[in-house]
Formats: sequence, C-alpha cells, structure tokens
Amino acid sequence: MLCFWGPQVREGFGLEQPDKVKHGNSGIRSVCPKSKVQDMSAGRSFVGFIRDGKVSVLRLRSEDCDHDGKLKQLQLKNDRIRLIVCGGDRAVLLAYGGRVLIMDKSTVCRPLIGLDNRQVIQIACGDHHSMALTHDGQLLVWGENSHGQLGLEKDHPGSPSAQHVQSLSGIPLAQISAGGDHSFGLSLSGVVFGWGKNSAGQLGLGDTTDRHVPTVVNSLNQKQIVSISCGGEHTATLSKGGTVFTFGSGGSGQLGHKSFKDEHRPRVVAELWGSEVSQVTCGRHHTLVSVASSKLIYSFGCWIQGKLGNCKMIKKSVPFPYLLHTECNHEYTIEKLIAGENHSFALFFKELGNESAKSKPNPIRGVLTLNDRMIDRWVSERDSWAAIKKEIKKVFSSAACLNGSFLKASHDEQDFELAEKAFSKLLGNEKVISKVVKVVQQMLRSLNPNPFGEESLRLYILLPELIRRLQKQQRTELTEALASKILQLNPDARKVLEKYWSRLPDDCLKSLVKLFRKASAEMIGQVSRGEMNQDIQHLENFMQILQMIYQVCCSANRDVTNRDFIIHEINDLLDTLQVTMEDLEECIDFNETVLKKYYIGIIQILFKFPFAADTVSKWRMFRYLRDEWIQSSRDRFILNDNINMLLINRESVLMDTLEYLRQDIHLFLHQLEVVFIGENGIDMRGLSAEFFSLLSQSLLKWEKKVLEVHESSLVWFNPDGMQDDSDFYYLGVICGIALYNHHYINLDFPLALYKKLLQLSPTLNDLEELSPVEARSLKSLLEEEEDEVVDMLFLDFTVKGQELIPNGNQIPVTKSNRQKYLDLYVDFVFNKSVKNQFEHFSRGFFKGCPLDFWSMFHPEELQALLRGSPKYEWKELQQCASYEKCSASDELIKNFWTVFFEFTEENKRKFLIFMYGTDRVPVEGFSKRSLKISQSDCPDAEDRLPEAQTCFGKLILPKYSDINTLRDKLMHAISFCEVFGRG
Repeated sequence: MLCFWGPQVREGFGLEQPDKVKHGNSGIRSVCPKSKVQDMSAGRSFVGFIRDGKVSVLRLRSEDCDHDGKLKQLQLKNDRIRLIVCGGDRAVLLAYGGRVLIMDKSTVCRPLIGLDNRQVIQIACGDHHSMALTHDGQLLVWGENSHGQLGLEKDHPGSPSAQHVQSLSGIPLAQISAGGDHSFGLSLSGVVFGWGKNSAGQLGLGDTTDRHVPTVVNSLNQKQIVSISCGGEHTATLSKGGTVFTFGSGGSGQLGHKSFKDEHRPRVVAELWGSEVSQVTCGRHHTLVSVASSKLIYSFGCWIQGKLGNCKMIKKSVPFPYLLHTECNHEYTIEKLIAGENHSFALFFKELGNESAKSKPNPIRGVLTLNDRMIDRWVSERDSWAAIKKEIKKVFSSAACLNGSFLKASHDEQDFELAEKAFSKLLGNEKVISKVVKVVQQMLRSLNPNPFGEESLRLYILLPELIRRLQKQQRTELTEALASKILQLNPDARKVLEKYWSRLPDDCLKSLVKLFRKASAEMIGQVSRGEMNQDIQHLENFMQILQMIYQVCCSANRDVTNRDFIIHEINDLLDTLQVTMEDLEECIDFNETVLKKYYIGIIQILFKFPFAADTVSKWRMFRYLRDEWIQSSRDRFILNDNINMLLINRESVLMDTLEYLRQDIHLFLHQLEVVFIGENGIDMRGLSAEFFSLLSQSLLKWEKKVLEVHESSLVWFNPDGMQDDSDFYYLGVICGIALYNHHYINLDFPLALYKKLLQLSPTLNDLEELSPVEARSLKSLLEEEEDEVVDMLFLDFTVKGQELIPNGNQIPVTKSNRQKYLDLYVDFVFNKSVKNQFEHFSRGFFKGCPLDFWSMFHPEELQALLRGSPKYEWKELQQCASYEKCSASDELIKNFWTVFFEFTEENKRKFLIFMYGTDRVPVEGFSKRSLKISQSDCPDAEDRLPEAQTCFGKLILPKYSDINTLRDKLMHAISFCEVFGRG
C-alpha cells in the first residue's frame, strides 16, 4: 500500500483508478495497486515507481511537459531496475546487475559513462549532481561541481561521466546521500563525511563555508549514526538508539527545533527524544520520520498547502503526527518514507506472508566485506574457480572492503578472533591462498600514503593477521611490502595507526611484534651466513616498524616486555664479523674487506634500534663501531705513536689528569694510553684500567667536594654551587673517556644520572635509590588517606629552603595537591638543584665519549657499562680459567682455588684489582675476562710472590710447597703490592 499527501497532481498518480483512491484524515490518500510498488522516489520534477522491475514516471510540473500527465513507463530494454532516485530534473536508476542508467528531463534513459563494468550497490541524486557506490567501496560522482558537491577538488569543473572520489578510498561506506548541492557519506563505523554547499550550515561543521572535499563531521563522532538524509539545504541523521539530529536551513521549520533558525551544527530534535525513530528522510523544505514501534509518522517543515497533510497554510517547526488509516496500523508496516519537492509518501507492506517479502524494496547495501562464510565457499571450491578468483580480486584488491571486514557489532573495531579463524581456513587451499597473496601484493602497491579518515587504516591491522600465517617466502614478501607502505604513510596517519596498535589485545600486539621481529631475524641470519644479496633497506624498514611498536608499548604501558623485541640472531652476525676481522689480521683479502664493510653497514643500522639487541650484543656493537671509527681515522691521518699518552704519578693521579686535560691536546677519538712514572710496563689496557680505579678514589676524596655521598652510598652532584663549572665539566670528560676506552669508573652514580644522559626523566623510585629515607617519607605522604594527617605535617612547596613554585612557602601541601608537590620535589633534587652542574658534566661527557653510540643503551645498561656489573659469579671465574705449564688437577691449582674461595668478598675483589687493575666485572660476566694461571718453576719459589700481568689477565704462581705458603703469599700480594702487576 502507498500513502501520499501534498498538492494534487493526478488522482492516484496513475497507479490505480481515481475511484479506488482512499481518502483519510489530514489529506492523506492511499492506493493498493494490483502491481505492487517495490520502490519509488520523488524529486523536484518527477516521481518514479518500480513495479516488477519496470519503471514508470510521472511529471510533477507541467512546464516543458512532453506527455499528458499520465504515468509513463520507461523504455529500458532488458534491464530490470532495483532502485530509482529522483533529483532536480533527472533521475538515476540502478539495475539488478549493478548497471546505472541516467534518465534526463525528457525521460530518455542511457547508461552512465565511466563505470567500467563496476557493480554499483547504491545511488543518490541531488539537484545537479549524482553519486554511486560500488560493491568494492569506490564512490563515483558526476554532474555539476559549482559548490564542491562532487568532492573532487576546488577547481574541478564537473563531469558528465563518473569520476572516482579518491579521498574516500579505503573508507568502507555504508550509505551515501545527496541534497540540493551538498553530499554526505556514512561509514560502517558511523563516521559522517560531508562536502559541497554549506551556505546554511547543512554540512554541520559549525560554519557556512563550502567544502570541496569530504570533511568529517566531528560533532557526530561517537553518536553511532546509522543513516543520513539530505534535503534541499538541510540534513538529518539518525543514531543507532533512534535519536534524530538535524542541521542546516531552518527557515521553514524543517529542522524540528521549534524555531525557524538555521543550525550550523547537528542538534537533537528534542520533541522526538525517546521515541526511538526508525527512519528519517528529508524533502526540499520538510522532514519525515517514522517510529516503527508505534507505527507513527511525523512531519515538520514547509507550510506549502498539502505537504504536511494538514491542508493548512501554516508552518510546523515541531514534529506533527499523522493520523493514518486504521488498516495501516493493523495489517501493514512502514518500509520506506519518501519526501520530495512538495510531496510525501509512505510505502507500506503487509507484515506477514512470503509474497509481501518479495515485494519489499531492497535494503541499503554496504560495500562487500570479507567474512567466514565467503572463505568457506572459496576453500571448498563450491563455486567455479573463475568466480572464486573474481571475488578474491574484488575483496583483496579493495582497501575499503578489507577495512570493513570482521568488524564487531559496534563497528568501531575489528574482531580478531573471527579474522584469525577465517585466515586459518584460507591456508586449507593452496590455490586460494596463492591468489590472495598475489592480489594483496598488488593492492599494497596501490595504497595511498595520505589516507583519509581513521577507518582507511584498519587494513594495516588486519593484514598482519593474514601474513603471519603464510609460508616463509610469501610471508617475507608481504611483510616487506607492508612495512614499506606503513613507512610511506604521512605523519598524522602513522599516529592513528599507532593509536590502533595501542588498543590491540596483548596477544595480537605480540603477534605483530613477532611478525616484524621474525622477518628481521631471518634477514640477519642470512647475512650472518654470508648471503650478501639481501636488500638492507628492507631490514631497516622492519626495524623502523618495530621501533614504532616498541614506543607504543612503552607509552601505553602494555604487557609486552623488552625481551619480546630482542633479536638473538644479532649475536650470530657479530660472531661472523669477529671471524672476518680475525681473517683480516692474517691476510688482506679484497673480498673479506668488502664483507667486513657490509657487516659493519648492517651493524650501523642495528645501532639505531637498540631495543632489538641484548646488552652484550649492544656492547659488542659499540666496540666494533668505535674501533672502526678509530681505524678509519688512522687510515686518513698519520698519527704520532705517543698520541694520547698520559704520564701519571700514583700520588697525584687527579691533579696530573686535570693538568693533562687542560692542555687540550687529547684526541678524544683515539685510545688513551697510561704510563705510571717510575714504573715499567706497557699499557695493554691493564694500566689504564688501574688508572681509572685510582682516579675514582681520588675524585671521591677531592677537597673541592664536587660529589657528595648519600646515605645509600651512592654519589650525586654537590648542589651548593661552590665549585667551578670546569670541575663538573672535567668530571664528565673523565667519565666519557672511561666509557669510550671500555673502562670502569668506581663512582656509584644513581640510575637517575644515566636517565638524564639519555634524556629520560627521573622518578620517585630513583629518589628512593639515592635517598631511601627521604623517598619513603614522600611515599607515605602520597599513600596517606586522612586529610587531617596530611595537613598536620605542615609542609609547603619548598625543599631545603628553596621554593618549588612562586610563593611556595605560602602554599601548604594538601591531599589534593600532594602529587604535584612530589613531582616538583623529585624534579628539584635531580634537575633544578643541580641544573648548572649537570649541564657542564654532560657537556664534558659528550666530549670524552665523542661518538653517540652509547645512546643505544638503556639507563641500566649504560650504568653497568660505566661502573661494571655488580654481580660477582665467582664460580664463573674458575670455569673460564685456563692453565699454562700446569693443569686444573695439579695440587698447586687446587690449593689456589681453595684459598680463593676462602677469601672474604672484599679480598676476592682485591684479587680482581691485583689481576686486572679494577674490581669491576664486565657486562658479559667473567667469561669475557681472560684468566690464565701459569706455574713458575723458579728454585726460590718460597721467597717469591705471585705476579699478575694485568694487560693479559695472566697470574704467575710460584710452585709453593703447601697451601699455607700459597695463602700467605697471595694475601700479601693482593693487599700490599701496587706495582707488581706488569702492564
């Protein structure tokens, strides 16, 4: 049944004999034609009806009329029409096969040019422009572009043929709508895009400026919009909960806001609040809504006679309910509302029976999306292979289709559980998966690096779920293509992608890490095996993606650990480089040299991504890069053999060092060589190790008190400001030189120092490490539940008499501002109070360690590299020992280890100083320390002391007759013999 109201045109519109038209209240008339109306549309000049796939039109205006006002059937040859949309003076028809036909004002129909056999699923028609949405998600437009209603570009003149709206590529559209000279698109996730004329605010953007490209209506975000309709110069949207928002021209009351004002932003139609509206449609100057639960139709807008069905010349600026025929309420349900220029229609269908179901208009169809049932058909090959290939290409070559796939019921994110099951099924048919991979490769190449809208990026989340299940070659190729495309995204798009990553479930996020880590590991492994045909750029791309994910995990505090990013194959690469370096020492081979440069190039890439390597690997990389830099400098310049030779007295280590540095003759890019005046020995690292150990002691005893020792035994800069700036500068230089030369400084700085060097902010936990009592008091303040207790502490915003904020001594610390107080307190201790001291220290540190390779380390790692590992695995020292002129089973060696393990912890550390010049353990542990024990068969063994060749890690033990003699001699050597070690 068709109900209609408005100006008289022809009784029954020619669908039924005039005497069979029923007249109801408020001017409403209805007909029940024998040939049921499947769909219809009304525009400014025409009203069109579809019956049995055929179209009949009736002209609504008499001017330029080429027929006598009768319903005229269009000549469409073999096309069966599914949808019709009438615009200003034309109409657009959609056939069941997806073909689009254009009807001009003389009712002649012709195919639309520019579709290229695309399957169209939706059409829309404005006054002078039209739109079509294809099955694979492309939006096509044609007609005039006077106000930007085509969404192409500002200066585009318009087009009689279909043009692709590139900016909406990748957006899975659910609906399109065209108004007078403006257009709208609605995505599957409820994001609303508007463009075109905006003179009355009909785009809902808060202004009256026309838009020539699709623009997101931000004020409708999170409103769960499910449908949209455009009028002449106003727009209405409907939310999932049945709330109506209107905006634009309100001069005829068509916004329903109880006023005749324009609205530039979407506003709820308050009179309909709680009505759970099921449909909304806009005419030229009026709006219709229906409420399915109550079977009511409301109208508001223009007062032209008959349009509202009340036959009165009045304006209606609030929703006005219709009194429908009784049978409409009992036998029929409202399926579609149609609002035209001056007419309104309601298409009803019987609620029960299969016949009525066949007669119902087709529901709005969205873009094609990938789903589990579709994949089942492909894998089982229930359809022909030609049909399957065509469907695979249509889905996987369309970013819009993929972006709209596997969405949850809320449509705001993808259901990875469904995607996982579906993609796993794809692997069940090799022919299918091969075709999918091929199409995805082509699709990735065509992706726009400047995507429009957040939804266009969902495929970057979905594709990894597919790629990680593929075989190695297919997986590698697609991972390379995906990484390349992600890095080509503009900065804003990458931020959106990172936001998507931060919301992924932990298992999906870990899978994403694993995908790119595995690709990196495989490439590094191939390089380690000597395969030099690898494209290093791919490796750098993988690492950049991993870095993006790593930063997301850090900032979002996700349950993905640093270990999840470690690529253990880096160690294999370093082993290969070490072998290559050893081969180069024996002979200079051109191929080996090329290979070495290739490996160093790989390491230089890995250096930029420190999260991917463990501490030992990073330390090895640091040394290789430093040594390579030194060697290249030597190749470029002829250097003096005595370069960087520091002559030093044990009694004046600090003063001699400062005097040397002030001369400004040290070449920081080259190694330091230490000579103790009056002692024999060549510095093969042993003497310089001992030098830094002695220098550390002198710095702690320095009368200038540059450093102060805290209750925790850790040292921090003295904040009293009585020292010279140069004192802190040279302290930094000394620490930098030590790191650069792979030596340790026995200065126990807190972790906060290394955080600051790496431009990270210290926290309350860092203060607890430095000053436990102080930090515990602050934590107690933070945890206190009673306001009165906090107030009774009588704290203000000062620390040690220094104001943390202006007038801080007048501002009490309360429960509401205590967090701010704590933050400022920590900032004062580590930053504000020592700002000048740290600035000069860091400047010196960067001078002493001129290569920034150390920036690859985490704060904890940098701390261990500069002061050594605090872990003493003494059994490991025994396990890594080797022997000369003796063996582990000899009585002398057994006695030595018995005595050693009897030593106190302090004496064990004294032994390390005796052996190596420092008691610090390498980051890699004792396994990286050489300990060779050699037996001396001298005749006067009982009168000799053990000797240490510190540079070579060699202990010379006389063949003592018993364990007691060995104990006494060894204890004497480690306690009193400062210069017995031979450099």
